[in-house]
Amino acid sequence: MDRRLTPFSGRVAHVSLSGQVNAPLTEGLQAQVIVPVANLCESPGGARDRQLLLGESVTVIDRDAGHVFVISAKDGYCGWMKESDLGQGPAPTHWVASPGTHLYSEPQVQAPERMALSLGSRLAVVGSWGAWANTPHGFVPLRHLRALGDWASDPVAVAESLLGTPYLWGGNSRFGLDCSGLVQLALHSCGLPCPGDSDMQMSLGRQLAPNEPMKRGDLIFWKGHVAMVVDRDRVIHANGHTMSVSYEGLKDAVARISAGGGGLVQTRQRL
Repeated sequence: MDRRLTPFSGRVAHVSLSGQVNAPLTEGLQAQVIVPVANLCESPGGARDRQLLLGESVTVIDRDAGHVFVISAKDGYCGWMKESDLGQGPAPTHWVASPGTHLYSEPQVQAPERMALSLGSRLAVVGSWGAWANTPHGFVPLRHLRALGDWASDPVAVAESLLGTPYLWGGNSRFGLDCSGLVQLALHSCGLPCPGDSDMQMSLGRQLAPNEPMKRGDLIFWKGHVAMVVDRDRVIHANGHTMSVSYEGLKDAVARISAGGGGLVQTRQRL
């Protein structure tokens, strides 16, 4: 079983694994991310696999010395995170639709900011004050939010809004992205399902025939890497070459990755 998608901490398992593991079972407890960005790790305090954003939901399965083993509601990804990064709150009503925004202590631009938020963060709007949304965490410009269900329409345009974002292994936010994090954030912003890692994303769509031309929004995969097609000649991807989200010529990317030992293109997918 893929540990990333298996809700089993090694000691306690989710009830969905009944009959598959010899361990105590639990339905778990629901919780919500209460910090701007939380790391989801392979072990308590271990290496980062992915990240979760403010307002995202998890199911807590196990606890260990200030860490909790969780299932992410958005994609089923499992891992350990700091228990202090989780709490309770009202169900989110809106999502951050701009590349980034700030939470302010008061509804005015001169007010001290409380925290910076990434595209994709989720908030419960409990009221408004002019051009400001009032949330349990503070005030946010209304123009930076959209109601849940009011999604963007073009994943490539979402990815393009993140140009220049620094590369970060396992990153899922405007503060740092890796290749699969960029694809997932772009697709989720359009209300489309998407798993967390590039190997999982290989089965997202229809595999293109060898001579079938690529078009905007198609995904191109190498071993351990994914890029999104912008047009006939360019891709956009979070990459270690520029250490950022950047454009690259499609032919240039294929040649560079091959020359650098990354191998040949493994598959091309159309959503």
